[in-house]
Amino acid sequence: MSTGTTAPHPTGRREERDGETFLVFERTFRAPIDDVWAAVTESDRLARWIGVWAGDPAAGSVAFRMTAEGDDVPEETIWVDECVPPRRLVMRSAQPDDPARLWAWQVDLAEADGVTTLTFAQGVTDTVLAESVGPGWDYYLDRLVAAETGADLTAIDFDDYYPAFQAHYRAALA
Repeated sequence: MSTGTTAPHPTGRREERDGETFLVFERTFRAPIDDVWAAVTESDRLARWIGVWAGDPAAGSVAFRMTAEGDDVPEETIWVDECVPPRRLVMRSAQPDDPARLWAWQVDLAEADGVTTLTFAQGVTDTVLAESVGPGWDYYLDRLVAAETGADLTAIDFDDYYPAFQAHYRAALA
């Protein structure tokens, strides 16, 4: 289904969007756009690679809990700002270290010739945050690829991403 890699390497790049700095990542899948949309929006599919959500997205928010980082990770509110199935999802949540500041996330999907490209972007304005956010999303998006291709998720080790990718993301935001 996908074009993943065997050896992890940093894939995120800096991009300016509407006056805000984002780290942008892409992954491709040999799958229909509806299938990739389900992998990033349906709670049971998300559970395979990152976490679960509960609630009614039509109400504007859901409760999300990361499952890939242990059982004691607290639930957080994810606000759904835009949802255009199966092409675009825009969300926000409070930053864990400063709830007054919000993370901004954008997921865009496009399908051509049987290949769906997922473009994931997170607003990041601080190089210190980029040093952990960048490796984190490379790790989780590689887990998404593995989950969708039937690969062994336990073979994906966060220690291969962090701290090895810190310098790449520090430089990207410098």
